[in-house]
Amino acid sequence: MISVVDDKSSRTYRLGRRVDAMTETRQRITEATVQLHGTVGPARTTISSIAELAGVQRQTVYRHFPAEEELFAACSAHYWERHPWPDPASWRSGDSVRARITEALARFYAFYADVEPMLTNVLRDAPVVPYIEKVGLASYAEFLDGIARDLVATCAPPRDNRKAVAAAVRHALAFSTWQSLVRENRLSRRAAVELMSAMIEAARVR
Repeated sequence: MISVVDDKSSRTYRLGRRVDAMTETRQRITEATVQLHGTVGPARTTISSIAELAGVQRQTVYRHFPAEEELFAACSAHYWERHPWPDPASWRSGDSVRARITEALARFYAFYADVEPMLTNVLRDAPVVPYIEKVGLASYAEFLDGIARDLVATCAPPRDNRKAVAAAVRHALAFSTWQSLVRENRLSRRAAVELMSAMIEAARVR
C-alpha cells in the first residue's frame, strides 16, 4: 500500500523538477538572446535564431515569452546584472573636484569598453525596434542623467558658467564621446579621461 505521504512527496519532487527545467529553459533562451543582441543586434535577432541557439523549438520561446518586449526586458535585466553600471560611491570620496571627475570618467570609460558591442547594437537599432527605448535604454538614460547632475553639483560652478559645465560633463559622459576618442582617434583610455577632465575643469574655472 502506497502511503499518502509518499505519494505527495513524489508529486512535490516531480513538480520541483518541472519548475527547475522550466527555469533552466528560460535562462537558456535569455542567454541566447543576449548573445545575439551583442553580435548581430536586436533588429536582426529572430525568434528562430534564438530558438536554434538555445536548443529549443520556436513554440518554446513563445511559451516562455509571449511578447518580444518581454523577452527584451528579460535580456536587458540579465545583461545589466552581469555588467553593473558604475557606482557613484567609487568616486565621491576623491580629495578634490578634479580627482572625483577623473575617477568618474575612468569608471565610465572602463564600463563602456566592457559593454561596447551590446551598447553599440542597441543604440543603432533603437530607431527601428520600438520597445528598445522604453525597456532597454530608459533606465540607463535616467541613471546617466542623475550622474551628470551629481557631477555638475560636485563642480559647484558659479551660476554664469553652470550651463557650460553641464554641457562639458554630459559630453564627457556620453558613450559616443568615448567611441570618438578611444576607437576613432585611438587615444588610450587614460588619455581620453585626462582630456575630458581638463575640458570640464576649464569650463568650471573660466
